[in-house]
Amino acid sequence: MMAVNIAILITTLLCILSTASCGRLIVGARTEIADVKTNMEMQELGKFAVEEYNYKQTNNGGEALKFVEVVEAEKQVVSGMKYYLNISAVDHNGVPRMFTSVVVVKPWLHYKKVLHFGDSSTFHQLQHTTM
Repeated sequence: MMAVNIAILITTLLCILSTASCGRLIVGARTEIADVKTNMEMQELGKFAVEEYNYKQTNNGGEALKFVEVVEAEKQVVSGMKYYLNISAVDHNGVPRMFTSVVVVKPWLHYKKVLHFGDSSTFHQLQHTTM
């Protein structure tokens, strides 16, 4: 009986690993979102991230940004979906700038939260120091 259970376990693990190695399933991995510039959901998430940033900035005496577009995006399955966005925006002086944002969405709870929003160079430094 124990040998049968071990055989089933090994077979199941091999099936999972072979599926993952073919690129069909990598649980928890970040995957690129294609055609992000025409993906209205990603554009709306980017606009939401800028609006949240502006809300915090203007309440603290800072200057607002004007959303232009999401230029790149990745998604990751978590308890919900985590989106990594590269956002083009214009600052209060009209200067184009790039920002990164991480947004978590749990549609069944009607929940959206910006976990990070900042200059793209700051985010890349953050990624390298936390890995």
